[in-house]
Amino acid sequence: MREANYKMQINISSRGNYDAAQRGPGGKWAAEVISDAREGWQSDVSGRGAEDTRQDQEANAWGRIGGDPNRYRPEGLPSKY
Repeated sequence: MREANYKMQINISSRGNYDAAQRGPGGKWAAEVISDAREGWQSDVSGRGAEDTRQDQEANAWGRIGGDPNRYRPEGLPSKY
């Protein structure tokens, strides 16, 4: 992603949660626990705002219910990513 010069945390969150949820209830549970912990840490340590956290959690939930993670794909991102 650095090579393409894109910031895409939201897309990665959605894709990771989607992939984990496809592995069954245990994957879905693990994705939720890890996502919540990551978001809590990022908002506390990195100083990211509440809106960033809300957007990431929305993408996380979307991925966990099986929603298409490409919904959060940045426009113009090369297909190899």
